[in-house]
Amino acid sequence: MPLLTPLEAEAFGLSLRIGAWSACASLPPALAVAWLLARGRFRGRTLLSAIVHLPLVLPPVVTGYALLLLFGRHGPIGAWLESWFGIVFAFRWTGAALAAGVMGFPLVVRALQLSIEAVEPGLEQAAATLGARPIMVFLTVTLPLIVPGLLAGLLLGFAKSLGEFGATITFVSNIPGETRTLPIAIYTLLQVPGTDAAVLRLSALSVAVSVVAVFASEMIARRLRRRAAGA
Repeated sequence: MPLLTPLEAEAFGLSLRIGAWSACASLPPALAVAWLLARGRFRGRTLLSAIVHLPLVLPPVVTGYALLLLFGRHGPIGAWLESWFGIVFAFRWTGAALAAGVMGFPLVVRALQLSIEAVEPGLEQAAATLGARPIMVFLTVTLPLIVPGLLAGLLLGFAKSLGEFGATITFVSNIPGETRTLPIAIYTLLQVPGTDAAVLRLSALSVAVSVVAVFASEMIARRLRRRAAGA
């Protein structure tokens, strides 16, 4: 007997795809926001930080409902994206990736913000005094130094997406092969008698992948702290 049935393997593969897309797609905006929070000095900085971290404290169902209102076919953003670019999020795997990305966004921002704050400002200032433009300072000095934090943020966002349930099922429902990720598949199986073995398999798989991702993120973060302490 295979380790996973075709339906279970389908849910696992879909979760990996959604996790990868959500983590990678959230990285550019997370990097921009993290830079603002770490280096910016402006009014509203505290408010921006509160908004960014809001998904961590809001009920996931509320976040999913907000995404449905904004990115649904009749939502202001969703209708515009569909009419101009043919991009549809509601009840599609792309919507599941969006929901997972929004829920994991604060974790990615936090990892990047900490890594940017760990960079010695004097290094950036030295590059600037030598005539480097801000964008070149970022690309040649800051970015190479924050790579560990970037990788840690990616892994945290990916791990968060594997466990995302409430916002996803509210926004894109439970569609086999399209939006049924590992958590939703586990929830579905729990409603069916005699599926304890399948639930146990998927739960163990979810825990194993998440532990590996979080462990790798923690090792990278530890390396970052050691480097900062030795600077």
